[in-house]
Amino acid sequence: MRTRLEDLGGGIAATVSDRHTFGTDALVLAHFAAPKKSTAACDLGSGCGVIPLLFCRDGLCRSITAVDVQPDACEQIRDAALRHGLGDKLHVVEADLRALTPEQIPFYSFDLVTMNPPYVAPNAGLQNGEESARIARHEILCGLDDVTACAAKLLRFGGRLCICQRPDRLADAICAMRAHGIEPKRLLWMIHSVGKKPSLFLLEGKKGANSGMVVPAPLILKDENGRYTPQALEVYGLYQNERTTV
Repeated sequence: MRTRLEDLGGGIAATVSDRHTFGTDALVLAHFAAPKKSTAACDLGSGCGVIPLLFCRDGLCRSITAVDVQPDACEQIRDAALRHGLGDKLHVVEADLRALTPEQIPFYSFDLVTMNPPYVAPNAGLQNGEESARIARHEILCGLDDVTACAAKLLRFGGRLCICQRPDRLADAICAMRAHGIEPKRLLWMIHSVGKKPSLFLLEGKKGANSGMVVPAPLILKDENGRYTPQALEVYGLYQNERTTV
C-alpha cells in the first residue's frame, strides 16, 4: 500500500493512501466539534486520523485517542504521530468499536467522542469493490446504534458526541443517540452551494442532558458565484489546497 503526505497546514501532515484518506466532511466535523485545550477526545473509525491531527495542529485537546479496526489505517495514524512527535498526545487503538473493553480504552473518561460514520444503511446502495471503501461508506462493521452505544461507554456525564451523516439518516441518528442516553443538542445543516438542498448534517449530543436542541444557520460552502464563503474558509482554516482557491 502506497502512502503519501497531505499537508494540513501549521506544520502538520496526514499520512494518506488510496484506502484511507479524507474529505470535506471530516474537516467540517472537526470544526463543528470544537474541543477545548483541556478536552480528552476519542475519534472512532478514525481512518487516516485527520480529525485528531487537525486537533493537534490547532493546539486543542490534552489527549486524543484514535480508534480504528483496520490495521493499515492505524499504521497511517501512527506514522503521522511519530513524524510529528505526537506520541504523548495522540494514542492509537486498533479495535472493533463494538467490542471495546476497559483494558483497551478507559470507559467514562472522555469529554468528546467524534465519528464520521458510514453513511449507507445496511442493504442500501451499491457497494464499492474495495473492502476499505465498503467499511468506510456502508454499515458493514458498525451502524449508528453501535456508534452511540460505544460513545455512551466512553463519555463521562455531560460529555459530547459529534457525528456527521446524510440528511435521510437524521431520524436514525436522533433515535440512536436517545436510545443510549445521549440527548441531541445541536444540529447543523451543510449545503454545498446557495440554492441547493443540504447534503450533510452535523449532530451534537450530550450524555445525560435534558431535551432541547439548537439549530444554527446552515453552513453554506459556496456562494452564488461558486466562490467559497467566509464560513467555508473558516472551516478549511490552515488547510490550503485547490478547494479553497478563490
